[in-house]
Amino acid sequence: MNADRFFQTLFLENINRREFLLRQFRGAMLAAAGMIIPAPLMGAPEPDIGIATGGPGPAARKAVDLIGGMGRFVKPGQRVVIKPNMSFAHDPERGTNTHPEVVRELVAMCKEAGAAKVRVLDHPLRKQELCIEGIKKACGVFDEDMVYGLTDSEFFARADIPRGKEMTETDVMRDVLEADVLIAAPVAKSHGSAGVSLSMKGMMGLIYNRWVMHVRYDLHESIVDLASLLTPRLAVVDATRVLSTEGPSGPGKVLKMNTVIASPDMVAADAQTVRMFEWYGQRFEPRQVKHIRIAHERGLGRMDVENLQIREAAA
Repeated sequence: MNADRFFQTLFLENINRREFLLRQFRGAMLAAAGMIIPAPLMGAPEPDIGIATGGPGPAARKAVDLIGGMGRFVKPGQRVVIKPNMSFAHDPERGTNTHPEVVRELVAMCKEAGAAKVRVLDHPLRKQELCIEGIKKACGVFDEDMVYGLTDSEFFARADIPRGKEMTETDVMRDVLEADVLIAAPVAKSHGSAGVSLSMKGMMGLIYNRWVMHVRYDLHESIVDLASLLTPRLAVVDATRVLSTEGPSGPGKVLKMNTVIASPDMVAADAQTVRMFEWYGQRFEPRQVKHIRIAHERGLGRMDVENLQIREAAA
């Protein structure tokens, strides 16, 4: 079985038109009743999604500016955690980790907004010193020790997941539980089990035991469970390079798209990323990625990006 067929068979939900229209109708009714409320409130002047093209740093700044600027999300004196992909000891061009310049620009914007403390955190899958090296070096311009790969249990604390359907508790990084603002900064990449690894899937890097999500629960349901607890105030997807096959570790086909997507709605950010690019040699709709569809249905955000306000610009 080729990779395209394997991906469609195991990781994407094929939904016929009638089912999809019914789900869209139910979603519209919930939204009208106030049960689906993406972070940008109805009637707010800022767009729901900002899309910028250019170099990694300038595009990250422009994308956030398009939806109101970092001051919309970070207030003076707040503690911020930025969660990029730092799982592998790879060069940025391989597309497995968030580009260091994207992370550096996000830190700079948080500092400009008056953040009292910024931490850049992930739970690496390989030797932590090597995985965080590139981003740590990029953030060294701030003369602060802020980038960490946390793997020891002492850095995690038990947390309940009140809205969890399958996974109802987990161990989360203490810094995350104590933070005022969480920012998701994933690289756009494919994933052999989840289909794609974006904002929601990336939250698995903030817990101690991610493997239980693969072996004990339905992975897609538990991704949404975790996202109901760890809900970023801002999602910034690094699509400057898109690992469109063989994710999450590669090597695979890397699309050089020079794009950054920002939204206060992590579901919308992920949905827009899925819709914009090629995955496994094909194009897919957000509803075909199971955890994105479930998150939409459970009211964590919106996958119907065609109905959202999108602003685009070059950096």
